[in-house]
Amino acid sequence: MKIFSNKYVHFSLILMGGIFLGWIFFHSSPTTDEKHDHVAEAASGEVWTCAMHPQIRMDKPGKCPICAMDLIPLTQSGTAEMDPAAIHLTKEAAQLANVLTSVVSRQNPEKELRLYGKVQADERLLQNQVAHISGRIEKLLVNFTGEPVTKGQKLAIIYSPELVTAQQELLEAAKTKQTQPEIYEASKEKLRQWKLTDSQISAIESSGNVQANIEVESTTSGIITARRVNNGDYVSQGSVLYEVSDLSRVWILFDGYESDLPFLEIGDKIDFTIQSLPGKSFSSSIMFIDPVIDPVTRVAKVRVEINNPGAKLKPEMFATGLVKANLGEFKDKLVIPRSAVLWTGKRSIVYVKHSDSDELVFKIREIELGPYLGNSYVVLNGLTNGEEIVTQGAFSVDATAQLEGKPSMMNQEGGEAMTDHNHDGNSPLEMENMPSNATKSVASVEVKKAMQPLFDDYFKMKEALANDDFKQAKAAGTSMNTSLGSIAMNLFRDEAHAIWMKQSSALKPEIQHLEHLDDIKDIRANFIAISKVMITMAESFGPFAVPYYVQHCPMADSNKGADWLSKESEILNPYFGNAMLSCGENIKTIQ
Repeated sequence: MKIFSNKYVHFSLILMGGIFLGWIFFHSSPTTDEKHDHVAEAASGEVWTCAMHPQIRMDKPGKCPICAMDLIPLTQSGTAEMDPAAIHLTKEAAQLANVLTSVVSRQNPEKELRLYGKVQADERLLQNQVAHISGRIEKLLVNFTGEPVTKGQKLAIIYSPELVTAQQELLEAAKTKQTQPEIYEASKEKLRQWKLTDSQISAIESSGNVQANIEVESTTSGIITARRVNNGDYVSQGSVLYEVSDLSRVWILFDGYESDLPFLEIGDKIDFTIQSLPGKSFSSSIMFIDPVIDPVTRVAKVRVEINNPGAKLKPEMFATGLVKANLGEFKDKLVIPRSAVLWTGKRSIVYVKHSDSDELVFKIREIELGPYLGNSYVVLNGLTNGEEIVTQGAFSVDATAQLEGKPSMMNQEGGEAMTDHNHDGNSPLEMENMPSNATKSVASVEVKKAMQPLFDDYFKMKEALANDDFKQAKAAGTSMNTSLGSIAMNLFRDEAHAIWMKQSSALKPEIQHLEHLDDIKDIRANFIAISKVMITMAESFGPFAVPYYVQHCPMADSNKGADWLSKESEILNPYFGNAMLSCGENIKTIQ
């Protein structure tokens, strides 16, 4: 019994000890757990992000893995929490992201139209020098194109059997001019029709000698722009020997696109420069606007006339003109900078600063835009005079809204932000490939097929810029111009037609402007405008056979941010090339 009692005691002690240890390890008070979670959450509540790439979220300070900028703390304010749609930025974050605001005001809008064209000879001053009699070219006295000539200058010598016969008739008629004056005058008139002067006719008559050759004299002054004959050629009456252009006054023919024509009027002042005459500017007035639009290029010629002393302006020189058109119908309308507007599909949005708050609190606002003024837009609806909006760094504010699941240009209603930090079990790649802001395509299969070469050329240009290849980028731009011109207008119907007319008219001058650029920096700046149109086309006429990614670099365009299209999700930055090849992010997938 004693042995059994000792074993029982030992067993009881071991059992009680096990129960006690189990209670220590596994028992927890709900209140204690809840307090522990809150403490841990508070301890880890400070999140560090990048002002330029707000999708980066770190639990401690450091460097951005994309652009190597210092991370900044991400905090929420009470004001933002009170209004679920409001976005709050710390002053430090706003400064690093270069977020600037300005007050909206009423203005008398003035639209700047940039036109591109070439110098041409004044058609009214063009003349052909012709042979007034049949014969053989004995000698050309002006031998090459570009040679200047003056009125009355001898151009060529022609041997003409008909001239010999006519002179003999004159000499015979001169013998009987007293009795048969009509025949005498008729023989003289025949020679006058061949452009012999009265003094030449009198010399033939007085000398009694027949001239076998006749000299062709210039009837105008100018430059020989074409020589049509050679020594020894036989010519008939009326054959063109030379083309002469008087360049003392020239035309500049600018291309006026359909979207520009409503703002152009005869008499408007236009300032222009000539690419080959740097540092010099010219000014004139629009004298004529072609009433018919070219069915292929979709432009009407806008003519400017100017005196040309010294013939410094030569035909085929490139010209760039600027017209400032007053928009009377939009007088006293609100005008905002172009950098303030974000686009997604057909929506145009801005971020408005809370007027009753000293903190940096912003809310999204959809607006209706009027005419594009070059660096600004007329606002038809959505804003009131005196409101303060974000005019620089709007994309950084919008990125914050997306990350916080609030209404943004990508998410009209708000909700879970699509970032690498997600809670739905989707991988970052799956989230990246999810279609966002999908819109119904207005394009037929034929339209997409016709537009594919244009997009292919655009992607070649993007790749060339990413590779710092100036020559290939410019060649791709030239190819884009050809592809754009080859797209048949009759493929587009109804809404698609209206969209195509607007976007193609906006794209054409930007592509043609590439011809004038001699530096890859200028091409990259021009690529920003080209990309805006191509993104709109992709959103309107897509999706296509493969996904198109809308990618964004917040540091492009002097830290204003710029977008581009890509066929791959990998970031290859066309605005910086190898200097910052991977700087950027995918903000939308069109698929």
